[in-house]
Amino acid sequence: MGDVISSHLDEAKRGMITAQTGEVMGEFGRLYEQQYAVALFNKVRFDIEGGAGPQTQLLHRKTPLENKSIFSGSLLQYLEENKKWRNRFLFVPDSYNINYYDNKASYDRHLNPKGSINCAGYKVLTSMDQYLDLISNSLPGVKAKVGSSPFLKCATVLPLILWHPYARHYYFCATTEKEQQKWHAVLQDCVRHSNDGLSEDNKVQTPAFTDTVRLYRQAQGHHGTWEMMCGAPSQILSNLVMERLLPKLKELITPRLKGKLHERQRNWMLISDAVYSLVQTQCQAQYEAVLQKCESARSSLEASIRTDMDQIITSKEHVTNKIKGVVLPKAEKLLKVSIQPYISSILDGLMEPTSRGFAEVRDLFFRELVDMSKNTLNQGTKETVAQHMEKISMLAFHPVKMQSCYEKVESLSLEGLQQRFDISSPSVFVQRAQILMREQMDDAVYTFEQILHQSLESQGSDELCKIIQRCQDRVIKKFDYDSSTVRKRFFREALLQIFIPYMLKQLSPTCSPELPRFKELIFEDFSRFILVENIFEEVVLHSVMKDIMMAVKEAAVQRRHNLYRDSIVLSNSDPSLHLLGENPSIDWVGEYGGAQEEVDGAGEEPQDDAEGEGEGEGESEAAQKRRRMKQVVSMIQVESPAVPSGESCMEFPGVDDIPEEDREEKEKDVEAEESSDGKASPEQNVSESPEVSEKSADLINSAELKEEKAEPEGEEVKQQAEEECKIEDSQPATVAEEQPLCNQEASDEVLPPPPPSEETPSGATEPSPEASSDFPPPPHDDSGFQSPCSEGAEADDQEEVTPQPAEEQQTGEPAAPEPESKPSDSEPTEQ
Repeated sequence: MGDVISSHLDEAKRGMITAQTGEVMGEFGRLYEQQYAVALFNKVRFDIEGGAGPQTQLLHRKTPLENKSIFSGSLLQYLEENKKWRNRFLFVPDSYNINYYDNKASYDRHLNPKGSINCAGYKVLTSMDQYLDLISNSLPGVKAKVGSSPFLKCATVLPLILWHPYARHYYFCATTEKEQQKWHAVLQDCVRHSNDGLSEDNKVQTPAFTDTVRLYRQAQGHHGTWEMMCGAPSQILSNLVMERLLPKLKELITPRLKGKLHERQRNWMLISDAVYSLVQTQCQAQYEAVLQKCESARSSLEASIRTDMDQIITSKEHVTNKIKGVVLPKAEKLLKVSIQPYISSILDGLMEPTSRGFAEVRDLFFRELVDMSKNTLNQGTKETVAQHMEKISMLAFHPVKMQSCYEKVESLSLEGLQQRFDISSPSVFVQRAQILMREQMDDAVYTFEQILHQSLESQGSDELCKIIQRCQDRVIKKFDYDSSTVRKRFFREALLQIFIPYMLKQLSPTCSPELPRFKELIFEDFSRFILVENIFEEVVLHSVMKDIMMAVKEAAVQRRHNLYRDSIVLSNSDPSLHLLGENPSIDWVGEYGGAQEEVDGAGEEPQDDAEGEGEGEGESEAAQKRRRMKQVVSMIQVESPAVPSGESCMEFPGVDDIPEEDREEKEKDVEAEESSDGKASPEQNVSESPEVSEKSADLINSAELKEEKAEPEGEEVKQQAEEECKIEDSQPATVAEEQPLCNQEASDEVLPPPPPSEETPSGATEPSPEASSDFPPPPHDDSGFQSPCSEGAEADDQEEVTPQPAEEQQTGEPAAPEPESKPSDSEPTEQ
């Protein structure tokens, strides 16, 4: 592998890569210094003038994943260095990076992981056909033949592949369909979180960075949305460099690649990953230098802004009026012909799946609370409430349970409009909507958590069902209002991302040549904070904003979208609730007791006594905290005794070792004869082979192995199984003692819940001190176009009117009596 990279990436090519990276970063640095000063001016002006939008009704928790991890378990991973499949233990911390270890014992001993995957820019694939379609375009002028062999053979028929256009690909296989579905949801959530963009907490660096990237791409002729605007700044900049560098490298390197098609594809991916790593290292260093230079000048820039704020604003308004006289007539003509006829159709395409997704979020939240009410009705103790609240508190970050909500939005399609408006893919809007759905779910859960805790403290444990019902009604009303506000803001921003780049592309050829003459109207002292290019884009934005606002308002009137009208606003309707906003998340089990929670180490192999004592005595505070960490999604655990020890690596041949077609047919005939004798073929029972598993029993999902091994091998086995079932059926008393008195918590699975013994909950541990547990705020959108009035747009013609809810509340449940709403709760009533 190293020989392939070193032979094709010689000193000359590495020098070309360094020069290309330096050229891109030099242009980026020049633009970034300009946009940094503009962003700083906008931030200071906003701090002075204010203009925040309406207050949200739901509370927002600051660190939702504190002392939590997402998921952990075992998968088969393909090792490219020796072309074998090995069991790996994967751990997903709150940072959503995927850490993989040799086995769970390595993780328990706090050893460094074998590797870590940052999922920004990746796609999760579940079939080799999808993967081959993507890599077939990796080499220019080469088309893979139908039925051509890939460069790897999957260990099972349930693959999970992480694909990236530039970086290394990762290949995993699950042993059961249920395991594949769970891991698919987890991996998609990792990609979704990593693609969420830059934090908006920094009001200067984030807008300066995104505007600079957008302006740079526009100068290169790339308008519209960009899928690779994801990850950390160094990753985004590397994607920017690779977008320009990769075509040149393909022309130089691909003619020299030798071998069969699959060998050339594999070698090219190795070369691309090496180039991407080299570029990312250089981009990181150069970006940090540019950022440090801007930050060092920030104090002096801010002092100048605060001193001359009025003069800067007056000068900017004067230049804006001059530019409007040139740009507005052309913009209005373009708007009338090419934009207005398409606004309603694009808005409908965005609204339908997004509204279905938010409705599913509401229904899922409602169903979880109804289940808790039913169980509380049966037992009626605070311990029961605590047991369920401990699980509901992480509902928004449970990728398996939230998958039904996310799937509703994945149907979003803008067919027929993508080419016209230069939309690379609707995935930019899909992932943004899914992030907003997750935030709304967590806000609803956290608000319910705080209200319920306050009610239990003040009213005790009498009539728990009525207390839960009242809290549920309050939260759902607030969720309806906030979700309407969030969706309308999302629709406005999405339409801006679609239309503004298209308008700039059409207007720039005629308007850009006239912009330099307006620079003469700006004082030299103010030229760092007033850029005619930014003013030109603001004029174009305001020209289309009126039509977008009108379209969203008209859509809000239609009840089918479940939106509140813009004239309806709830202004701090529940002031006592916002006093709870600073409270931390509640430790329900620690405060009220309840069921035993997921504890780290459940399902672990027993260690030697001497080793265990040594670790227990010298365990640090960080290690103890790591052991207390709870896991959002239950880990797939081993139920049966250890699988017989065998080879840790599975010998799956590469393409060179795959037998020819006639040999395969002969082997299939032999296997068919064996299977006719009642024996499963090796390929049908891949997971039965001792080579599948590690020596430790907790690395394989043996629950599914037991099901496969339970296949009858003769009539005697069948009769014996029937007799055992009859014996079990004759002992109802024993089974009844094991059953709980109330309905158990909602299953972690989308599929029907397995028996209690099939999945033992297990806690997880904290990966590293640097893993951030802060909940990521919504990112700056990848286009960089944000209306200055987008936050407070609804406040222009808002009135203090009681809102008309879009749909009736579904609160009537047979398990709990209908509560009467408190007169003190000033909630929205029907108009």
